[in-house]
Order: sequence, then C-alpha cells, then structure tokens
Amino acid sequence: MAAVALPDWLEPQALINGNWVPARDGSCFAVVNPATQQVIAQVAECGAGETAAAIGAASNAQADWARRPAKDQALLLRRWFDLVMAHQEPLAQLLTLEQGKPLAEARGEIAYGASYIEWFAEEAKRIYGDTIPAPGADKRIITLKQPVGVVACITPWNFPNAMLARKIAPALAAGCTVVCKPANETPLSAFALAHLAQQAGIPDGVINVLCGKTEEIGRALTSSTEVRKLTFTGSTRVGKLLAADCAATMKRTTMELGGNAPFIVFADADIDAAVAGAVASKYRNAGQTCICANRILVEDEIYDEFAAKLTHQAEAFVLGHGSDEQVTMGPLIHQGAAAKVADLLSDAVAQGARLKHGCGPSELGSGFVEPGVLIDVTPQMRITQEEIFGPVAPLLRFSSEAEAIDLANATQAGLAAYFYTADAARMVRVAEALEYGIVGINEGIVSNEMAPFGGIKESGNGREGSRYGLDDYLEIKYLCIGGIGSA
Repeated sequence: MAAVALPDWLEPQALINGNWVPARDGSCFAVVNPATQQVIAQVAECGAGETAAAIGAASNAQADWARRPAKDQALLLRRWFDLVMAHQEPLAQLLTLEQGKPLAEARGEIAYGASYIEWFAEEAKRIYGDTIPAPGADKRIITLKQPVGVVACITPWNFPNAMLARKIAPALAAGCTVVCKPANETPLSAFALAHLAQQAGIPDGVINVLCGKTEEIGRALTSSTEVRKLTFTGSTRVGKLLAADCAATMKRTTMELGGNAPFIVFADADIDAAVAGAVASKYRNAGQTCICANRILVEDEIYDEFAAKLTHQAEAFVLGHGSDEQVTMGPLIHQGAAAKVADLLSDAVAQGARLKHGCGPSELGSGFVEPGVLIDVTPQMRITQEEIFGPVAPLLRFSSEAEAIDLANATQAGLAAYFYTADAARMVRVAEALEYGIVGINEGIVSNEMAPFGGIKESGNGREGSRYGLDDYLEIKYLCIGGIGSA
C-alpha cells in the first residue's frame, strides 16, 4: 500500500546525539494505521549498535546537563511545553493516525502529556537537600540530591505521547539524560516530541530516541553500566524480564505494569454518577489503558438497573476511524488485540456469561470491537483474571462490603481501583482495605500530573508525576563535615 504523507517536520529515523540518522544497515519497518491497515511510514529499524551510540551520547551529555542551573533547565522544559501545546492539533492528528484513538481523545492526551513537562519544569527548581542535626558539635550533616545519570525509557503504544513525556520530563528536571525506546507500533509520536524538544533548545545528546529490534535494544539498555536507571511502562511479563536483567548492574527501576482494576458500585451510590464513571474509566481508548475498569462489581440490589444504564451508554458510542470527528471510539491497536478479546469473551460465554450488548467484531474491520457489556460474570472466568485491554465491561455481583473487598483484592495486580458509595465511613474503610496504589472514590478519571501514579504487588514499583515523581531519578548523597569545633 502507498505510504500516507507525514508532516514535513517529522523525521522517521533515530535521534542520536542531536542527529536524525537511519539504521546502520539501512533497514526499516512499517508503521501501520490500525483503522485502515495502510502503511503510514517506514521507520529506521535500529539494534544494539545504534543503542550503544545513543547511550554514549547520553552519557557524554549528562554532566553538562546536570551542571546547568535549575532555572535554565526549567526554562528549556517550559519552552518544550509551550511548543507541544502550540502543535497540539498536528500532534493529535499524528497520534490518531498511528494509534487509532479518536481525535478528541488524542488532543486530550497531548495536553495530558504536556502537563507533565510543565509540572516538572517547575519542580526542577525545587530539588532540596537537608541539614540534619549532628551527633557532635564538631560535625555537620548535609544531604544533597543528585541525578541518577543516564536513564532508559521504554514506553507502550496505548499512550505514545503521554507515557514518554511522563518519563522524560522528570528525568531532565532531575539532571538526567535519556535513551528512549518507544513501541514499534507507535514511534512517530515519540519522534515528534523529540523534534519539538530540539526546537526548544534542549542540548544534543540529552534526549535520544530509537526503535526497531526490541529485544536487542532492551538487552543493550539493561546490560549497559552507563545506564543507571530503567523506567518501563508495559506488561507485567516484560517488566519482570527487564527487572531481572537490570539486577546484574543494580540499576534503579520504575515499573508501571499491568492492572486488573476493580470498579465497585455499592447500593447506596449515585447510580447515574457511577455509570458515568464506569464509562469514562472502562471505554477510554477502547479499553486499552492499564487503569481502566477491568471488573465491575455491582451490589445485588442495583445490579440489573446498573447493567441496563451502562448498556444504554455503551450503545451510544460511535465506532470508526479516529480521524472522523463524529467517532467516539476507534479500533484496537492490531488484529491480535481484537483476537485476544474475542478469546476471553468466548471463554466467558462458554461458562455462562451473557452478552448484554456489543463486544463482538465489527463490520468496519478485524481490528474493531463493538463496545459492550457482559453480565452474569463470575470470578473464575479468565475475563476477570486477565487484563482485557478492550471495550468489554464484565459485571459481577456481590452482596456485602466484605465480599466486594475480597473480590477486588483477589489478584496479583495492584495498580488502580475504583468504588462508588455515599457512605463516608465506608469511603475510609474500603479505601484503606483495597490493595492498590491508586484508588478513585466516586471518580472514574484519576490521572493527573499533580498526583503520584503507580502500583503495588505485581503492578510495579515507583511513582510517576507529582513531587514524588522526581525521587526515582535522584540519588541522596550524605556529607559529613568534621573538625569544625569552636572558634
């Protein structure tokens, strides 16, 4: 198929030390529009050699970047933020082209990603050490916070702009430099971000971006002694492999891994508000988010009413190509993702679950899945035990607060959870009992740059965003000054 024309400012090559370069062997891979299966671009297919060059560039640039006054770093990050927002529309169109989400959602992602750049531009000026009371009058104890060093950033395809901005911004604010590996499905948004960072004046070598031979690049990053931290957003399976590889060089890691979010609706909740929250959480990006509602637990006495209202909302979605302004849900990222959803649905229906609406394939193509609701779901079904990553809302019943908590916690995932109730005492009890890093209470949208994002258990470690988001990019150095005595 013929390639689609890209913006003339976009370079579909690797960014290494400020230069846009092809793969050393000249190889490329195709990036495909998931809605049309049309080739968008041929992108440089890099491997271990290019990764080593990118690591070297980041290592050489790191000391100079770290020595810059925080105010200067903050100014450059702010310029980057301004450029991203000035290019919000072309960035959103590019994102929709390679990822498939509707333009309205893509515009929201650009603004969301940019908010992290703005936030950490401000936080760069607030990296404080401490003076600590000493054990004797002749000593002084001081702590400094210094950058970890070179950081490897590996990001997924579901939020190709925001996930990368959420990693690069705190790294640069802390004085680190980065080597970034975006997902091969959606590398163009990463290249566009890096191009705007160059335009903002961020020095050569501070941001390096390449993709291609995923395993080769990953091994080069994890084995390098120059890379001192790896931050990854993706599946739990891959996160475990990366963490194990990082152990050989004792790298710091931040792992934002898979979820299995419960969405609990108690009988005393505002049902309409709960339905709206479930729709916002479950169906955003066609269900392809790590914190979307994966299991909707509804108390017995309101189960049927909730199911009916949620189904009505699911029926209102307009499925189609994301570039159409009337469309409210796009395709899944590829046919394999749609096949996985179909497999989970088949398993659930075979065990007694019933389709309330949708959930099946669409006439639009093999990558499209009709948004829908699945009722009479039980905890034993795979669809409640695995991350769906599709627009299917499985509804389970519960009859008591204790049962709801037990069902919610019956997973090794611990990223996000949600619950709706009007009982203030229950808000406290349930929030404290849920084994999750993020809890939404009467709220279905929880992500923002001011709050710490991250999970517990097998959903990972570390936090992104907020003032806590700098901690994983900083080392604490303790200075003990002796021999002070008295004058």
